[in-house]
Amino acid sequence: MPDQATEAFWITAEGKGEILASNLGQAGQPGALEGSEPILEIQSLYSGISRGTESLIFSGQVPAEEYQRMRAPFQEGEFPFPVKYGYCNVGRVVAGDGKMIGQTVFSLFPHQRRFRLPASAVVPLPDGVPPARAVLAANMETAVNGLWDAAPRVGDRIAVVGLGVVGMLIAWLASRIPGTRVTAIDINPDREPVARALGIPFAITDDRDDHDLVFHTSGHPDGLNRALSLAGMEARVVEMSWYGRRQAAVSLGGAFHSKRLTLVSSQVGQVSPGQRPRWSHRERLLLALSLLDQDALDVLISGESRFEDLPITMSRLAQSTGELCHRIRYSTEV
Repeated sequence: MPDQATEAFWITAEGKGEILASNLGQAGQPGALEGSEPILEIQSLYSGISRGTESLIFSGQVPAEEYQRMRAPFQEGEFPFPVKYGYCNVGRVVAGDGKMIGQTVFSLFPHQRRFRLPASAVVPLPDGVPPARAVLAANMETAVNGLWDAAPRVGDRIAVVGLGVVGMLIAWLASRIPGTRVTAIDINPDREPVARALGIPFAITDDRDDHDLVFHTSGHPDGLNRALSLAGMEARVVEMSWYGRRQAAVSLGGAFHSKRLTLVSSQVGQVSPGQRPRWSHRERLLLALSLLDQDALDVLISGESRFEDLPITMSRLAQSTGELCHRIRYSTEV
């Protein structure tokens, strides 16, 4: 392999991934300046698989009209294939700015052993956040943005339908708002121990329709219709699922109009409008990382495998609905 090359995971066809030789990145030599900032070289320690989004991409489910909007910040290749995709990387700075060498940082880089980025594209991990847990940062950032879009209030009755990682984090954060009644709902009973470990009341179903705020995070249209049924008079329903090419049959009959419900779309690509005049993407990510200082959140990482096994791992995860965050390990020395 050439000196300037490394290994990265590429999705090369529908349902197929490969570990291929790749460039260290578009940035220049470590220590050089890009504009007015130094270039860093980073050795990956861990990356995380965003199972919902990455499974859709692995399966070729990105609609053509969304090719540009769905690009990851440091994606290479083009949809549908071949494409190098991902945004949950935790690594150690090994070259570049002498003040940063040895620091552990988070970046929105795909699954790759080693890479180069400008210093402004990485965020040092706060004290108290271990590298192995920091792979949850992108999910936490999505949860934070969803709560900003929803604007929950003290005492709100809140339901979360669909308990993947984002749903769990939303329920966990919402339950820390004084006076809230939070119920986490999922048809999979295996989610109950995880919710209980986070101190979140769990239910397979909930017949109450008095909720002030309902989040839908299941990724399935049936879940959205369930969320609408839980909403009280003039309540807000926040849709956080992305369906790719699938069509979502949404029930807007029944009580939708008579209850004067509000259906809100939330997506992490933009900072929530209410915060955008004051918060940058970097500040939001710093906040998300700081919220990962709780040991209880380790329960959201349900598996780990080696980087070299990623083609097999991704194929398995694309067919599974039981996994939460799956962590990729790059070295046995971590």
